[in-house]
Amino acid sequence: MTYALPPLNALRAFEAAARHLSFKLAAHELHVTPAAVGQQVKALEARLGVQLFERLHKQLILTPAGQAYLPGISEGFRHIADATSQLKPAGTVLLQLGAHGSFDLRRLDLAAFRSMHPEIGLRVLQPAGLHELVEGKVDLLIARSLGHHPGYRCDRVNEGPGVGDWLIAPEGTADCPEIVSFRAWLRSLPVEKALASRHPRLVGMAGS
Repeated sequence: MTYALPPLNALRAFEAAARHLSFKLAAHELHVTPAAVGQQVKALEARLGVQLFERLHKQLILTPAGQAYLPGISEGFRHIADATSQLKPAGTVLLQLGAHGSFDLRRLDLAAFRSMHPEIGLRVLQPAGLHELVEGKVDLLIARSLGHHPGYRCDRVNEGPGVGDWLIAPEGTADCPEIVSFRAWLRSLPVEKALASRHPRLVGMAGS
């Protein structure tokens, strides 16, 4: 059976914007810009041939069509999330890694990490940001930041001045064996490949 579905990103943008009645809050949740959310929703409306929102001055309102569409879309995402939560990666300990949306996960060679650490069930959430870390949705995070967050251990992933990629974990769990193993994995990746932007290198730590 082939499902006639709009693009998933457009549905996510619509669902988040409809829940918040705000492109700005939806953008914060999805780790994109408000303009990107607006463009996704506009593209969805064009694809469906139906207006889903009334865009008023400083106000977003669902049209009757949007109100009718939202429950089914939200329920579909809940089913997908529930089904995903039932899947357990192989390993006795689950480690949930978050990464910002522009980070190339191929740099981490996660298949090799899983092979070297079969005791760790590694799951990745992308895009993810600090609020996923604060809410406990991920155990550690690769974030695009300056690396100074009170209550968190922050290790620089790549070399260079200014804003970069940082591995961030709560101070209370930063020394858990599975997080220590992942941090050691980053350190073990070849330096020359890190400098070629193919693999990261943990080059420093910022504490608070």
